[in-house]
Amino acid sequence: MSTNSPTPTLHADRTDDLASWHESVVESNDDDFSAAKSLTTKLGAHRRDGVVEFGFWTPDLVEAGVSEAAVELELLTPPADLDPGETDHRRVTFDRHRVPMRRVGEYHWAAVEGVRAGTRDTLGALYRLVYEGDDGEERTVQDPVAYSVPFGAFAPAEVYDLNRLDETRTDRDYFEALGTDDERVATTDDGGLPRIDPATSMLEIHPGTATERGSLAGLAEVYEGIAAKQRAGDDLAPWERAFAGYDGIQLMPVEPLTENEAEHDFWTVADDSAAEVTVEVARPELINWGYDLVVSAFSAPNPAVLETGRPDELVDFIAACHDLPRPIKVVFDIALGHADNRGAELLSDRYVLGPGMYGKHLDYTEPTARAVFLEMQRRKMDFGADGIRVDGAQDFTSYDPETGEMYHDDDFLAEMDRVTQEVAGTEYRPWMIYEDGRPWPREDWELASSYRALIEQHPHSFQWSPITFAHNTPALLTFWATKWWRVREVGEFGGNWLTGVANHDTVRRGTQIDPTVEFNQSPVNPYLGDDYPETLNEAYDNAASSMLFHCFLPGVPMDFVHANMRAPWGFVRDTDPTWNVKVVSDESKFCYWQVRDEDFADDRFFRRVKDLGFDSREELLTFMNALSSAVGATDYDLDVMAAMLSAMDQPLGDDLSAADLEAYGYAWMRDVHDFANLGHWRDEQDDERTAFRLETREFRHDRPWLIADLDADDDYFTYRHPTDGSVLYYGFRTAPDEAGATDAPGSAGGEQLLFAANMEGVPVEVSPATLAEDAAEDANAPTIPTDGWEPALVAPGVEEPDGPTASSDPLAVVLANGAAVVWRRDP
Repeated sequence: MSTNSPTPTLHADRTDDLASWHESVVESNDDDFSAAKSLTTKLGAHRRDGVVEFGFWTPDLVEAGVSEAAVELELLTPPADLDPGETDHRRVTFDRHRVPMRRVGEYHWAAVEGVRAGTRDTLGALYRLVYEGDDGEERTVQDPVAYSVPFGAFAPAEVYDLNRLDETRTDRDYFEALGTDDERVATTDDGGLPRIDPATSMLEIHPGTATERGSLAGLAEVYEGIAAKQRAGDDLAPWERAFAGYDGIQLMPVEPLTENEAEHDFWTVADDSAAEVTVEVARPELINWGYDLVVSAFSAPNPAVLETGRPDELVDFIAACHDLPRPIKVVFDIALGHADNRGAELLSDRYVLGPGMYGKHLDYTEPTARAVFLEMQRRKMDFGADGIRVDGAQDFTSYDPETGEMYHDDDFLAEMDRVTQEVAGTEYRPWMIYEDGRPWPREDWELASSYRALIEQHPHSFQWSPITFAHNTPALLTFWATKWWRVREVGEFGGNWLTGVANHDTVRRGTQIDPTVEFNQSPVNPYLGDDYPETLNEAYDNAASSMLFHCFLPGVPMDFVHANMRAPWGFVRDTDPTWNVKVVSDESKFCYWQVRDEDFADDRFFRRVKDLGFDSREELLTFMNALSSAVGATDYDLDVMAAMLSAMDQPLGDDLSAADLEAYGYAWMRDVHDFANLGHWRDEQDDERTAFRLETREFRHDRPWLIADLDADDDYFTYRHPTDGSVLYYGFRTAPDEAGATDAPGSAGGEQLLFAANMEGVPVEVSPATLAEDAAEDANAPTIPTDGWEPALVAPGVEEPDGPTASSDPLAVVLANGAAVVWRRDP
């Protein structure tokens, strides 16, 4: 099938220029890492002046003695009308051309004319290195720093016209405004470059389940609709409010993912010859929460969340966020702390130190690998991100041969902090956020971690707070009492923390608790709900915790959109052929916490496990509990597990095999993925609750001064003790004079706030007068005024006192479990 494209041909002079440039870089740098930081900028494929320059770092080939003549660049040009967004498998014939490469040191270079570069409308040529191994078999090398991998990281990369993408993005004026007085985006000077200031509040989103379409285009549509309504002055629908009121979004990772060879096949060669190759292709459909990366092609967007198959879709989503009446900063979740095991199939051995907790431990001490990781980060962020959240920063460790121990590679984390982005001709540095719970995973990590190690090294940076990191279980009674010491730390020095209880990790951990077992754990909080799903929903989304973080405590509050919509969420992936069944068994309590009988009975949900014979939620729950027990009893021996489960009465039959358990695992994961899609839960949103949550977030935006730590002399934060059946948090804050007036009615510089929340327990009566009396008993407390207060924000359902012992104070209220109030006054 002819593509009617020019024939790719080596441009000898430009190739010579690349080789000369390489040699000059090596000569002008004193160490390998400095040289590699320059050399890696030209790795991959770059279209310049009508010629595409290609570069590969190939130490394995050099070490194996593969001759320069044996290494070629393969270019596969598709039909011009091939749509990379189609998920249906189809056969496509590509024109094949090969050109020689120039070797310089451990690198291969070539400049090639006649190469089609991809655009928003056209699929470009695909490329990879090919060479003949010692056994005579042909082998391939994929590009680890590609900009586009329409058929996944295990298929050839696409030559993409990044210059055109940048020139045509619709938010160029947003980036051109960085470092100016433009109010749309605030920045602070950082060594002569603007660094984007932190958001006021942030929302975490999983693109694969956030919309019915499960794509970035679907998310862009959500925010375009919100923007249109806001400009027209129209009310948002209750479900839209779950996405609104924030000026920051943290996307869960949007990098290409590992693939399960038994389940996924998006690029399969069916027939080839010297001139052309016929391939069965499809846009990848993967179910994954985003963290199972192969690292190779990290610099490209994950095609599974690009319904168009075009990198432009990521840019369009970012532009939609920047185009809101109050622009939203987009934060990328960068998970370069480890690689899935299959990453070793795509990366040179020099990238990998060895096995690690999550697959492969990357080698940050290898100079070129170190530079490539940073280049991957730079390229991904150059799609237009405002901030970077470094996933698991405590996992960036390296080996010290002198001590024989691993150490935190803070020098590498510092290099990540100094990477310069360039979008629309503007250079800048992003808002920097680290998730770092060191000494995690040491057993005493929760007690030992300060969550400030990287803030102290980089004072402009932020970290996830101790209440936000990994394990929190607010569905259990006494959570807010036993975690008080950490909550108090947020008040005292949380100004550079992300705060809040709901995120992808914490909600998932909540669903893993066995609610029927109380040994070594508190019982489920009976005040939160009438059943387990209601309890979990209320635990991660209630007025008290929302107002605590948005209306009182310092830092940047972060919510999770699934918690906002009280929709199910769990660990989802169909990419792991080894641990699939074990991961499913770890999620066995999901049926308690997230699935009601009526949910299972709904024809939209759990279709795959129903096809396997499960007729009721109770039947499913019984099997999941047995599966979990079998994993523990057999040390995850699938054959023995199958024999054990065959002996019980369950729908899968009395002659189970390991393959049957694996098939069940994939069915479960895919069903949970569908069940968690927020498109199913739009009509379930409560008008009053969603309106109040949005009002709470707006309260924060009207008072940006709340980001700062509590003042030791003028502010106050405590809980009422003895608790007397309820954990009442309360506190007093005064705005600095320089804060000036806000948009809030009657607000001014020096505004004072008085906060009270019943975090858990029986109803409790409070008023400014009673809180002032409580504080007066503390010699270290400032004097809290008793007059001039007015309600500023009152949670739905808060009632006035009633009964013979009720207070006559007109400001007194009764706070039930999860309710809160904020009063304000002008001094």
